[in-house]
Amino acid sequence: MTPPPKHKRPEPVEVVKHRRDVALAGLVGGVPYVQFLGIQVERHGDELTAILPFDEKLIGNPMLPAIHGGVTAAFLETAAVIQLSWSTLWEDMESGALDPSTLGPEHMPYLPKTIDFSIDYLRSGLPRDAYARARVVRQGRRYASVHVEAWQDQRGKLYAQATGHFLMPSP
Repeated sequence: MTPPPKHKRPEPVEVVKHRRDVALAGLVGGVPYVQFLGIQVERHGDELTAILPFDEKLIGNPMLPAIHGGVTAAFLETAAVIQLSWSTLWEDMESGALDPSTLGPEHMPYLPKTIDFSIDYLRSGLPRDAYARARVVRQGRRYASVHVEAWQDQRGKLYAQATGHFLMPSP
C-alpha cells in the first residue's frame, strides 16, 4: 500500500507578506519619475492604492491653488502601469520564477508601454493628498486596458478618472 501524498505546507504569512512588500517596493522604487513626484503605493492583498502626498511643487495654478493637470495625468498613468505590472509580476513571484529581492532601479522588469491614455478632469485637484486605484479591465498577452479613478477626501467624489491602453512587454 502506498502512503498518501504529502502536501506542501503553506509558507508562513510573514514570509509571503515580506516577499510581496519587497517586490512592490522594488517596482515602485525603480521608476525615477515616481520618486520625483513622491508617489507611494500601499498594498492590501492584491489591491493597490497609489498615494500622491501633497507638495507645493505639484501646484499648477497658485491662484486657486490647484494640482497641475500634468501631475494628475502622471499620477493616474503611474497608478495604471504599476497595477498592470503588479498583476503581471504576481504570478511569476508567487510561483518562484521571480526573486523579488532582485527588483530595483538596476534590475527592472519591462514595463507596459502606453498606447493611449484618456483623462477626464472632473474637478480641480485641491492642495492635499490624492489617492488612485486602477482596475485592469482586459489583459491579454500583447494588449491591456486599464481604468483608473482618483479622489482626495472622499472615495465617491472623484477629481479625475482615466482609461488607458497599453502594449504589454514580451515575456
